[in-house]
Amino acid sequence: MPNRSHSKPYLAFDFGAESGRAVLARLDSGILTTEEVHRFRNEPVEYGGSLHWDVPRLWLEIRKALTCVEQLELAGIGVDAWGVDYALLGERGELLQNPYHYRDSRTQGAMEEVFRRVPKEEIYRATGIQFMPINTLYQLVAAQRDTPSIVAAAKQLVTIPDLFHYWLTGNAVCEFTNATTTQLVDPVRRTWATDLMERLGLRPELPAAMIEPGTIVGALLPSIAQNSSLAGVPVIAPACHDTGSAVAAITARGATAFLSSGTWSLIGTELDAPIVTAEALKLNFTNEGGVNGTTRLLKNVMGLWMLQGCRNCWTARGHEWDYRELAESANNAPPFAHLVDPDDESFLRASDMPRAIDEFCRKTHQASPASPGAYVRCILESLALKYRLVLRCLEQVCGNRIEHIRVMGGGSKNRLLNQFTADATGKRVLAGPAEATALGNIAIQILATGEASSLQEVRSLIDRSFPTEVFEPLDTDKWQRHNERFEQLCEMIYA
Repeated sequence: MPNRSHSKPYLAFDFGAESGRAVLARLDSGILTTEEVHRFRNEPVEYGGSLHWDVPRLWLEIRKALTCVEQLELAGIGVDAWGVDYALLGERGELLQNPYHYRDSRTQGAMEEVFRRVPKEEIYRATGIQFMPINTLYQLVAAQRDTPSIVAAAKQLVTIPDLFHYWLTGNAVCEFTNATTTQLVDPVRRTWATDLMERLGLRPELPAAMIEPGTIVGALLPSIAQNSSLAGVPVIAPACHDTGSAVAAITARGATAFLSSGTWSLIGTELDAPIVTAEALKLNFTNEGGVNGTTRLLKNVMGLWMLQGCRNCWTARGHEWDYRELAESANNAPPFAHLVDPDDESFLRASDMPRAIDEFCRKTHQASPASPGAYVRCILESLALKYRLVLRCLEQVCGNRIEHIRVMGGGSKNRLLNQFTADATGKRVLAGPAEATALGNIAIQILATGEASSLQEVRSLIDRSFPTEVFEPLDTDKWQRHNERFEQLCEMIYA
């Protein structure tokens, strides 16, 4: 890597389900440093009986962040965000409606409707993507059913990060890693699955042209740069899916699995080619697009959404605890008193998460948690046991023995969950970096501008700049005993 002491900084916009931020990164003498220049809430809005993302507000926050760096000469700007949600653009490129939130209820029953038209097995063969009711495929089918005139008026479809790249440059494209989350992409040819779209009555010309991560989308529009130092800055598509960016920041191949820990937990490994087999379908694994021609074989787990939901309910009732306080209370709560399946559908859209946990416990003949610490311990122990189950299935599908788990993202700062994960799985956990998503975003920008020559080189740069914390497994026999009970609870619900 060139030893450039005065390289231009990079700007990464990283959008999560709760918040967004703008991160400035500088590369100096082979060390990468980051600075958060702007942070903001990302709160969905409900109107007309539907749940939407407030993208005009998010766009305003992007403009605010740009004013914070308008005196700097940037090497690049890139946006990453969550998957599956989309925006429809009209004939003048205008946004036709605020994008729906994936937790909106309109997709209930849409999967069954789709399977009546195209068998589940054929959809998986065409896309290699796990079946979730939130996938864009089912959202679009629901949209054609409920708001056909809006869909008919649309000239182009882009995903959420693509929308912001469009507003920054005037060029509408769909970046590959995020496009794969739609369940409308051929994972082998890395193109839109037009045959599947036609069979489902979806317009194959609707999605914008697909590009690979690391593509320069265009220069920042003059109307946004406004004669500042930002004039002409390239806008670079990173791995626009936030998990794609997080995995781009680390090495998780062979005996190492990744666990991207946040609102969702995504567990998997990086491969050179997708695995689209009957076994992968049976175990509902997904082949999401990766950087540099790779595939991320993974499975979604509900993640810390359950903890966020509990905390939001307690805050609304006048009890404000930060996550550190909740982790301390969980550490002092009795172990294995309550277990739930994090992937039970009752938790997906729960407006009262403690009540949803109580109801699961009632159905499975368990007592309800009696304190906030007990609820949090229930969530963290259940997540760790779910990770164990998914990792076992991952080993089965990819044929590799997993020895290490690389935990990254905001959830990597939850030391109690990290230790539970090591204990439950019997595998060494390497936690960090917490900023993996923004770092992966920046890594692909560095590659695109030629300041690094390979993915391995830029990953080594991140490892050198952001060391990990190691958690060794303890008391694995105790977790083994409760794992059998956990799997029985899951089977009771599904039965």
